[in-house]
Amino acid sequence: MPTDFDRADNQHRPPLGETHTPTTKPLIVTPTFVSRVDDTARGDRPQDSGSAKSRHGHEVHLPNWRPGALAIVGDPNLAFEHWDEYWRKVHGPKFAWDEPGSSSELVVRYDQLHRIASGPSSGFPLPYRAMIDEDGRLPFDPWKRVPEFKRPRWDGLAYIAYAQEADIERTLGQDKFSKRIIADEQTAFRMVTREVTEEYILIPSERHRDAISLVKIHMRRPEMSREEFRERMLREHAPLVLAQPFTGKFVRRYAQLHNIGSTQKDPEGSKIDAASVLAFGSMNDVEDYLLSDDHAAIQASENALAGDGSEWWTAINYSIINRLAPEVATAI
Repeated sequence: MPTDFDRADNQHRPPLGETHTPTTKPLIVTPTFVSRVDDTARGDRPQDSGSAKSRHGHEVHLPNWRPGALAIVGDPNLAFEHWDEYWRKVHGPKFAWDEPGSSSELVVRYDQLHRIASGPSSGFPLPYRAMIDEDGRLPFDPWKRVPEFKRPRWDGLAYIAYAQEADIERTLGQDKFSKRIIADEQTAFRMVTREVTEEYILIPSERHRDAISLVKIHMRRPEMSREEFRERMLREHAPLVLAQPFTGKFVRRYAQLHNIGSTQKDPEGSKIDAASVLAFGSMNDVEDYLLSDDHAAIQASENALAGDGSEWWTAINYSIINRLAPEVATAI
């Protein structure tokens, strides 16, 4: 029988896990955007068929009517904390564990990016300003002035990379993934996307232990084709990002993920044309970067390409599997 230490997921990343020499070819990534199971009405947040499992293994069709039935969040007051803990501490080790007859060896990288509500987002961007009245004084009635919470569509990103597209089916077709990991996803997540992307690493990470990511979900303007959007993001926008002095100062990793298909029917993920993921050493680094004139130029470039549905938010990074070290830039 394996020991508790053998089952720990830190066996799958440096310095304990074995690594392979990376190449400059684009990796294939399934950037699975996830929304957490909670008591939101279905009309307010979509729900995958079969997800939001009860403790008896059945879908809770109306979670806003029966939140106590949800397997992972019996108490709505603890819903976010319980889900956040489950995804990292329970689901992550399950994904990494090679049960008898299964292997995750074709997964070259698996990161969890957990959205942080207190970090900057497109729903509540910088700068943060003191709440004052016309005389410059803080109000005596803040209870009347609490800003509306604009919840992003997604709560996180499961960032799973493979060397080639065929490796996705070789991995996910195993019973462990197709039956037991899927069942776990249906317990923890309300909805997941299934897009397949090519990953272009523009700034490689030195250690792949960067603390914070800025995740930007791009949906192109309707008059542009996906091919034109991809070309402009890689050939025009990426050089602009790389040329900014504050990018060199603050950004520890920069990758673009471009949609090339899906693993199954994916009505939500198919709308996403690309995602940008920029890594930072701290939340203050993200905030200083976003407040800079350099990022204003970057934002203007993105706005010229972006259509409705685009959003961005910040997340904490957890590396579950990493078999590529050191990381290298992708040839474009």
